[in-house]
Amino acid sequence: MYGVIACFDNKTEEYIKNLWKVLVENNISYYSEEEENRRPHITIADYNCLDEKEFIKDMDKLYSFKSRVQINLGVLGSFLNSRTLFVAPTLSKELLNFHHEHHEWFKKYNDEPDSFYLPSKWIPHCTIANRLSQEKLVEAFNYCSQNMDVIKAQISEISLIKVEYENNKSVGVSTVFSKKLK
Repeated sequence: MYGVIACFDNKTEEYIKNLWKVLVENNISYYSEEEENRRPHITIADYNCLDEKEFIKDMDKLYSFKSRVQINLGVLGSFLNSRTLFVAPTLSKELLNFHHEHHEWFKKYNDEPDSFYLPSKWIPHCTIANRLSQEKLVEAFNYCSQNMDVIKAQISEISLIKVEYENNKSVGVSTVFSKKLK
């Protein structure tokens, strides 16, 4: 499986990584340690199978002249029955256009018609913690709501990642291609 992820500016990335670290130190969440070199991000799209070479060529073409996207991560939330805590950006025309343009440009690759990342279903978010018990979800929410401020961030890079699975469980993630935005 593949994902296209929007990565943040260095300051935002460090802020979220420090938050992950505190959640680990307080035995609340180990999300940051589940994958080696996990980066805070917003997922833009997912694909089951890709011709990597062709996709990278198209990615390079689309994102060569794309500008960074300014966002405000000011919503702390959880999907119902997910045991996941996330921060989400305030929706802006710029962010929605960025997402929509990706899907228009790459529609020939869409092999997942029920994807949660399609424009009609997408809820942009950056995961803070997941697979939490109800007690830990409340703890994580309380900590974050009391210690976080609105994060003025930039989407500064777009990456294609490949997720490897064994027995329906993720066993590794690698970056296949990455492009800095202008």
